[in-house]
Amino acid sequence: MTTSENDGSGLTRITAPEGVAPGYGYNHVVWGTGRFVAVSGQCALDEKGEVVGEGDPAAQARQVFENLRRCLAAAGAGFEHVVKLTYFMTDTAHFPAVRAARDAVLPPHLLPASSAVVVSALFRPELLMEIEAYAIVPEPGGH
Repeated sequence: MTTSENDGSGLTRITAPEGVAPGYGYNHVVWGTGRFVAVSGQCALDEKGEVVGEGDPAAQARQVFENLRRCLAAAGAGFEHVVKLTYFMTDTAHFPAVRAARDAVLPPHLLPASSAVVVSALFRPELLMEIEAYAIVPEPGGH
């Protein structure tokens, strides 16, 4: 079992629980104590609801992570508090762009648990991905 504790986030991460192959680009288990924050799935929409980066997975992924950052900040959280990301993509070919955008905001030692799902479509045809997040923010006086 590989764990990362005392990383400053107040969370514990397990990359490879006993009997489970190590995760590549995610941790299998993340836990902590504190205030739970759920962020609805974010898409590549700007503050006016206009699509950013139509047809461009990298531009859409960057906008999605910026929207996630803003939503987390509204709850007093940051990417260091994220315990789970769920990716909904219309094509697995978009995954490298999503990982690059994620890696720009989350260092390897803070990777959350993750799931990726390929969907036939999102609520607008020009959207290529949607990502939701769960976070745990330590209570004051905690980690």
